[in-house]
Formats: sequence, structure tokens, C-alpha cells
Amino acid sequence: MKTINIAIDGPAGAGKSTIAKMVSSKLGYIYVDTGALYRAAALYITENGIPDEDIEKSLENADISLKFIDGTQRVFVGDKDVSDLIRTPEISMAASRTSAIPAVRAYLFETQKKIARENNVIMDGRDIGTVVLPDAEVKIFLTASAEERANRRYKELSVKPDCPPYEDILKDIIQRDYQDMNRETSPLRQAEDAILVDTTELNLEQSADEIVRIISERTAGEI
Repeated sequence: MKTINIAIDGPAGAGKSTIAKMVSSKLGYIYVDTGALYRAAALYITENGIPDEDIEKSLENADISLKFIDGTQRVFVGDKDVSDLIRTPEISMAASRTSAIPAVRAYLFETQKKIARENNVIMDGRDIGTVVLPDAEVKIFLTASAEERANRRYKELSVKPDCPPYEDILKDIIQRDYQDMNRETSPLRQAEDAILVDTTELNLEQSADEIVRIISERTAGEI
């Protein structure tokens, strides 16, 4: 049976993961959390004390995979469910570093491609439509103004006592955009055939509904 692949790319704070999960639920597709895969790789490397020069060879035995149990995505390294272990601050920091290592990206590139070949998926990230799934049936570039993304982040953090000022959050988002768009490996950019969805004036439900509309329109009759 033919599978349908949906790629959602966009800058930090655009709501990609939240919206992608909502869309996958509405359509019955599998949501692929690419960030979880990078965290799992970081966990494997950290727990085994693997030096950078040995990462490429060692990952051949990692067997990192996603499994869907009772409709919930779980992350495995071999037969071990590491879904909770990869959410610690230590592994978050490790994933930030290891995700820039070409050997790690190459290994997970193949993992993501395999999942997409076998399932109807919605996958979000920075380079899904340009690098990971260049032949995806539908590509979305999800964005919002830097000011709106900063405002959303500020509202999210405002309940915490150490919430930074809005101005600092905006500065960080602008800097992150610059870094993502100018990095050497897989920079953030809109694929030529991607549909731009600007959510500056939309809430989460409206954003998800708009993407569902686009996907339904573009994939009519393909399954």
C-alpha cells in the first residue's frame, strides 16, 4: 500500500511539534518525533562513553527505533524502552552537541527514512522537506513572526518565577533563526515546493485545521 509522507519544517517556536501531533491525530497518521531520535542517540553515546572518533562505527550496533504501543510513540535502543530516560536535562544537553555530529545525522537519516517508507507519517524539524523527505507528498513550512513566537514563549514561561524578560526571549529567537539558517549542515530553509503557513494570526486549532485542509486537498485519491 502506498504511504503518505508529510514534512513540516520551520523556525524555533513556530509550534511545529504541537501542531504536527494535532494533525496526526486528526488524520490517523503517525507523528515522528525526530528530536526523540537524536536524544536516544545521545543517550546511547553517553551511557557507553563513546568518543567522537568511534561514534560512526558504534552506532551500527545501536538499533534505535520508534515503536507505537497503544497509539503512543515509544523510543527504543535495542530492546530497551528509553522514552523516559531521554527526557533528562543531561541528555538534552548531550543531544544538542551530538546532533551536530555528521555521523549521528547520517545514522538517524536512514532511521527516519525507514519509518517513512513503512508508515503514513507526519515528521517535523528543520530539514525534513529539504533533506530527510525531499519526495514527501506534502511539504509545509510553518512559521510566525519572531515577535509572535517570542510572545508565545513568554506566556509559556510566565508562570515560572525565573521567567526571562520578553526582550531577552525575542533576542534569543532572532539569534536562533540566524544560526539555523546559516549553519553548515542542513540549514533551515523553505523547500521550493513547500506551502508557507503563517500562524501569526492563528491559534493552535486553527493552524492544525489549515494544515489538515492542505494535506487533504493535496493527497485526495492517493491512498
